[in-house]
Amino acid sequence: MTMYIMEKNALQNKYNNLIQYLQNLHSVCVAFSAGVDSTFLLFAAKEALGDKMLAVTADTALIPEREASEATEFCKKLGIKHVILKPDVFKIEGFSENPANRCYICKKALFSEFMKLAEKEGMAEVIEGSNLDDDSDYRPGHQAIKELGILSPLRECGFTKQDIRELSKEFDLPTWEKPSFACLASRIPYGDEITSEKLGMVEQAEDFLIECGFKQFRVRIHGRLARIEIRPEDFEMIIDEAVRKKIYSRFKKIGFDYTALDLLGYRSGSLNETLKG
Repeated sequence: MTMYIMEKNALQNKYNNLIQYLQNLHSVCVAFSAGVDSTFLLFAAKEALGDKMLAVTADTALIPEREASEATEFCKKLGIKHVILKPDVFKIEGFSENPANRCYICKKALFSEFMKLAEKEGMAEVIEGSNLDDDSDYRPGHQAIKELGILSPLRECGFTKQDIRELSKEFDLPTWEKPSFACLASRIPYGDEITSEKLGMVEQAEDFLIECGFKQFRVRIHGRLARIEIRPEDFEMIIDEAVRKKIYSRFKKIGFDYTALDLLGYRSGSLNETLKG
């Protein structure tokens, strides 16, 4: 019990430091995707700064429609000014070719637009929700954020993903146990062209897996083959004959000729494995 109290106090102190950090910024524009991290950061910014902040969401082909809707609903509930930008990512030079630094190219362009919005709205800083755990994988987008001078308060204040989930639960945020979902372009292997058709196929496939009751997963697209990554503990569920046939049938209608199960299971950034020597 004593250890639990100490851990809870340490987490509260970390949150207090975050509030102080945000207050020192005076006004902020929060890059908001409706994910676990950005929702927590937006909540903290609202508490720290009141009306001296706004949320900005890039509603593009890279995020599922359900995520954009959740972003809008959350901001309405908290009374946060919410600006939705609709940039055409296919007009970003080099993006569609899907090089290994695709995330850098995309984030450099999108966050440049966020900076223009912040200046227009009189916001002193643009902030985003990266945390300490994000440093463990290949994330070229972080370099773009650093170059632009975008701030990452959760990382600066020492927050891990688990810290964020625990406090999100305590604050009754709807995302406290929400699965992690990266942008849809991360489902396409580097070097394969990114098209609206492919992104749409992935979105439909993942929406269907949600309907089937799966939570943490990815559908990677390899030509006309869908490679499903789910948690190993969900293998038994997916190989049930009725579930298996239902998924195969729906994926066939979406446009996949073949559907495969990745035997290693879900892991974030699995396509980055091809970059390691």
